[in-house]
Amino acid sequence: MHQTECIRHVPSGGGPQPPRRPVEWGATTCTATTIVVVPEPTADTTDIDLDAGEGSAVTTVYTDGACSGNPGPGGWAWATTDGRQDSGGDPDTTNQRMELTAVLEALRVIDGAVSIYSDSTYVVNCYNERWYDGWIARNWRNSQRKPVANRDLWEPLVEIFERRRPELSFTWVKGHSGDPMNDLVDALAVAEIDKLRTPADNRSSAASTDAAAAPPAPWPVERAVAVTGAAEPTQDSTESLTDAIAGLDPGYDIVVSGLRRGAELSAGELAIEHRIPLAVVLPFADPADRWPSGERRRFDRCVDEAEWVVTLDGDRRKPGSAVMQRNQWLWSSVVGVIVVEDPKLADQLDELGLGVISIEGE
Repeated sequence: MHQTECIRHVPSGGGPQPPRRPVEWGATTCTATTIVVVPEPTADTTDIDLDAGEGSAVTTVYTDGACSGNPGPGGWAWATTDGRQDSGGDPDTTNQRMELTAVLEALRVIDGAVSIYSDSTYVVNCYNERWYDGWIARNWRNSQRKPVANRDLWEPLVEIFERRRPELSFTWVKGHSGDPMNDLVDALAVAEIDKLRTPADNRSSAASTDAAAAPPAPWPVERAVAVTGAAEPTQDSTESLTDAIAGLDPGYDIVVSGLRRGAELSAGELAIEHRIPLAVVLPFADPADRWPSGERRRFDRCVDEAEWVVTLDGDRRKPGSAVMQRNQWLWSSVVGVIVVEDPKLADQLDELGLGVISIEGE
């Protein structure tokens, strides 16, 4: 990207921070800058009331969720430092739902004082910053006055939060950073995803992936920036995405989007607005055929005005798997990715060597 600052949004405070290092997007090198966007957690293990009973002890539990395709098959897991653990899966879910389920299942089983470690800022900051107070005051609507996502999981969790607040603490831990317990629950969650795949599914997925990977990208890969992330981004995240797209160079950069509802569809519209060449990658033909009319018109406009449209041969009967296959092809066809409200995916893409702008929000 020409003269564009790559921004990695990370939690603030004294916790783990990603290193400051150059990120190469195409021929241009820019320095990743830490921007404080997530408030420092206000609770840690010292906030737990240990006087609730003589001899009471704090149970340390790590939780994690994983999803292949997001949405797609997913897994959740929790494990304590004293050896207890549990995990489960869902054939059609999201990463955020699995993160929430992991915490909910752990707190349903573990009594007394509990110190929870999670790599999900979505979970940790909701508790520490009491985001749910605003949701409840607005009748379970977020700051944009839209229904809170995953309310069916948040409501029982919030009930536990309020009933057991003196016993609980939440601490953020960076994922894939070498923490043995975080690595354990990640492996357990991923294993649950593997359980949901039959041998036939694995053969079909491998064949489809090979077929999807065969056609090369029709655009200059060294100039391409993909956008992916939340289906319902917050207003702050939407504004940050707008700033990121506006900062691209119309004469050089290319925005690549799958046009899924939310961040991807907004990115397509922003690229058109700022006259940045748009490339569209669809997992199968006409994925918006059952969308509401307003969103369908937005989708059609982006497809009509895109300079490139690639339609992969995914199975529309298995949209989660089709999107996963689309993503595998997509990540090999760009040099950078803007990830909206999915820090775990941002870390995974960073490990793949892609330049990453991670936008986080409430």
